Amino acid sequence: MINELLAKAEQKLELSREDLISLLSIEDPVQLQRLFAIADSIRQEYVGDEIHLRGLVEFSNYCRKNCFYCGLRQSNRLLSRYRMELDEILDTVELAQALGYKTVVLQSGEDTFYSLDQLIGLVRQIKKRNKLAVTLSIGELPRHYYEQLFAAGADRYLLRFETSNPDLYARLHPDSRFGHRMLILRWLKEIGYEVGSGSMIGLPGQSIEDIANDILAFKTLDIDMIGVGPYISHPDTPLGGEPDGNLAMTLKVIALTRIVTKDTNIPATTALATLKPDDGREMALESGANILMPNTTPVKYRPMYALYPDKVCIGEASNQCWHCTQHRIASIGRRLGLGAGMSPHKSISPSM
Repeated sequence: MINELLAKAEQKLELSREDLISLLSIEDPVQLQRLFAIADSIRQEYVGDEIHLRGLVEFSNYCRKNCFYCGLRQSNRLLSRYRMELDEILDTVELAQALGYKTVVLQSGEDTFYSLDQLIGLVRQIKKRNKLAVTLSIGELPRHYYEQLFAAGADRYLLRFETSNPDLYARLHPDSRFGHRMLILRWLKEIGYEVGSGSMIGLPGQSIEDIANDILAFKTLDIDMIGVGPYISHPDTPLGGEPDGNLAMTLKVIALTRIVTKDTNIPATTALATLKPDDGREMALESGANILMPNTTPVKYRPMYALYPDKVCIGEASNQCWHCTQHRIASIGRRLGLGAGMSPHKSISPSM
């Protein structure tokens, strides 16, 4: 049965929900390696051997939301908070470009401190001073914010849905609505962004059927970049003490996401390195992923951007992360992408 489904995947035939559930249940090491090899072959065919880098700038760890799994949640009084000044953000972006990044990701909690005009000005300054694609990851906003930020030059927007199960979503997000999150993803596509989303693997209460539905949702929503990472328990959240997600299951989801969506951009997330520091990200890159997101946040802030505990690379300077990343890419026989790594879904390049 499993070998027949693997042959179906190898032939790039459409996989049903039931097929995905069966493939997610693989435990045999030989079959697992075959699954990963199929995904890697499809990755090579559709997006090539280049690994594209996104320089991550975590500019604020304030958040108005109380997601049960996140260390940045508003009610976490044990976390020291910070906000970067706009000029400091611009200086960090310039450093990222000087190192060789072609994309910068501006990420924060849902922090209402920065006004729309400040965010627009920030994006415009980056596009004026740097030849970079700009990705924003700043949460749920009114539609006109997204429209004006896109008009200012933002190229991509990341907004993970974490789970496509509305009931599980509601249990984990006390102040967010699943339907509204999905509506925003449609808005972003309509406005013209490259849209990134993703799911968390191993969430308390998540079933294998939920994970299969997540993979199908990626395809239905026509997501351009899909981040799949393991759940990692944070002690200062309502879910503290729950078991972490599983590395093998996360890799299976990455592989099947590649097989189902073919030409999306898929990052090897930093959370994988928390589970397996030596080669967790490399394993993802050999199972269908093609993106890395090294941290360019000033070192003094990194320990405070504590989405989950034991994040890797929080003490490494940006140039160290850059060189380490290039070494990792070379170690698996891949090459550094020279452009901004825009989605194959898009027919036009970003403003540069």
